[in-house]
Amino acid sequence: MSISDSDSSHVGDTKTFRQITRDRLLYEMLRSTRTKESKSTWKVLIMDKLTVKIMSYACKMADITEEGVSLVEDLYKRRQPLPSMDAIYFIQPTKENIVLFMSDMSGRSPLYKKAFVFFSSSAPRELVAPIRRDASVMGRLSALSEMNLEYFAIDSQGFITDHERALEELFGENAETSQNYNACINTMATRISTVFASLREFPYVRYRAAKTIDASTLTTLRDLVPTKLAAGIWNCVSKYKSSIVDFPQTETCELLIVDRSIDQIAPIIHEWTYDAMCHDLLLMDGNKYVHEVPSKNGSSTEKKEVLLEEHDPVWLELRHAHIGEASEKLHDKMTSFMSKNKAAQIHGRGGGELSTRDLQKIVQALPQYSDQIDKLSLHVEIAGKINNIIREQGLRDIGDVEQNIVFGKAGTTELINFFRTKHNTSREDKLRLLMIYASVYPEKFESDKGNKLMQLAGISADDMIAVNNMRCLMAAQDTKKSSSGFKLTFDMHKKKATVREEKEGEEQKKWTQFRFYPLIEDLLEKLSKGNLPREEYPCMNDPSPSFHSTPVSTPQRTTNNAPHVPAQSVRSRRTGTWARPRNSDDGYSSDSVLRHASSDFRKMGQRIFVFVIGGATRSELRVVHKLSSKLQREIILGSSSLDDPQTFITKIKMLSQDISLDDLQI
Repeated sequence: MSISDSDSSHVGDTKTFRQITRDRLLYEMLRSTRTKESKSTWKVLIMDKLTVKIMSYACKMADITEEGVSLVEDLYKRRQPLPSMDAIYFIQPTKENIVLFMSDMSGRSPLYKKAFVFFSSSAPRELVAPIRRDASVMGRLSALSEMNLEYFAIDSQGFITDHERALEELFGENAETSQNYNACINTMATRISTVFASLREFPYVRYRAAKTIDASTLTTLRDLVPTKLAAGIWNCVSKYKSSIVDFPQTETCELLIVDRSIDQIAPIIHEWTYDAMCHDLLLMDGNKYVHEVPSKNGSSTEKKEVLLEEHDPVWLELRHAHIGEASEKLHDKMTSFMSKNKAAQIHGRGGGELSTRDLQKIVQALPQYSDQIDKLSLHVEIAGKINNIIREQGLRDIGDVEQNIVFGKAGTTELINFFRTKHNTSREDKLRLLMIYASVYPEKFESDKGNKLMQLAGISADDMIAVNNMRCLMAAQDTKKSSSGFKLTFDMHKKKATVREEKEGEEQKKWTQFRFYPLIEDLLEKLSKGNLPREEYPCMNDPSPSFHSTPVSTPQRTTNNAPHVPAQSVRSRRTGTWARPRNSDDGYSSDSVLRHASSDFRKMGQRIFVFVIGGATRSELRVVHKLSSKLQREIILGSSSLDDPQTFITKIKMLSQDISLDDLQI
């Protein structure tokens, strides 16, 4: 099993969300098995399909090896008996997993000498009971603990719960009768709650309230998703107050729960950052980029995989920059590097014999030169590919039309002209334009207008399913029955409901395609300032008096609005003994660029968590990083998944009844 590179950023004893996750896995779990009773130096780590992903997102294989693990195994695969070694089980508390564990460790011939069992979330008593009843297993059991860590830390400020089908199960046409509806919400609530268990945070829970058109309209299960999830999370974290040592007894942070209906455009529109363009245009497999490099003998090329993640300082610096700005900075970096690096200067001379002194300078500079030139060359290559695709596909023109529609500066005329003149536009880009247009101008899709636009764009009836299914993400107040055959049904009294106001800024002035912003940005700013409407976003819990506490110099808020956490309040972030270094070093390799790039969270106010049901976007991940600096509060984005446009469109199509992946043109 491969374990990917991880974020190693931290500032002193104050660490990022991803770093805290990593430390809990390495120190609180793996290192805790180094007991006097455990005679063996090396251990086997056994995980299931979910927990191996949890570990992969947070840790490197080298980190795990350093903590005494010599072998990583799959719980569901047949394994070789190692009766002289101890085993660490990091597994979900499910009946199937318990049965497999029992078969490993019971009887006269167990697979391992001793077992340390760590559950990823709270284990019901009835599941653990068979273990406690088996004397042979209990005699070999060195630990039975709940880690309460069941999420994927995809970013220093982001996580997902791995619910790729949340849209379909919670908002699809058959969600009302689906058996998966409650199971999805319950599992999601459990996994989100483990984030608060890891960070020792007790949240003040806000959620988007279900709304109805009038008293005669029934509230659907689809409308109640945020409410039900909020209740599930509140139920879980309330239990932590008595079950987890040092868990706060009063509110320490804010959690806002919304669903994908708050902004249907963000997952579809072209996001022009370096990060988003890589995933949108290069069809990467997760964060994996494959490129060709010269072979060792130099006579041919070979494919090489690299991970575009936070351990790469160039990626870390440029990922949220506009692709144009990223390209400019890469050019400047390469020029500066070639002019300042001695090895690069000598290497670039070409011809002539090198003096002994020149060779000495090359040798001295070579390791650093090789590493830096490889990183820079990689990103120059990637940016070059992206810019070529932008030119070939005419994405600047497409981007201008998209953004003009979003901000109300373009309508039917401009869209028709575009479809009539831009014949080389891809099927997918035309579909994305229509989906954006339908979200902003729903009234244009009444009667047969939608079919005419579809015919003009030249997209198939299969693609039009995605436009039709946008209705499934509309809140109750935005939907009503229509007598027309066209499925997209909106409230005609709310025209241009999602036209958003432009924001002035240097980036927006320089790059016309950088005007778009996800609506979650406005919600987070209102939440931080205490201006989020309570009737639209009620609270699941009544905050304790200490939640209102403010510095002495700050006047107490006495309004009846939702309680506001002062942005300047400094929270305590004690590092647990399990996460403290054993010596002056921190126990693992740390990249200096990442260390300095991390925000000094010690000076920030209380954390804000925002969870998007149905998939978050890279633009929303960019926003939480941006607002953390602006608001001086660490903001952590969570979601059921992180979706790129192609993935989101596929999921939208699957909201229809009787539609499967086999039926779709992907």
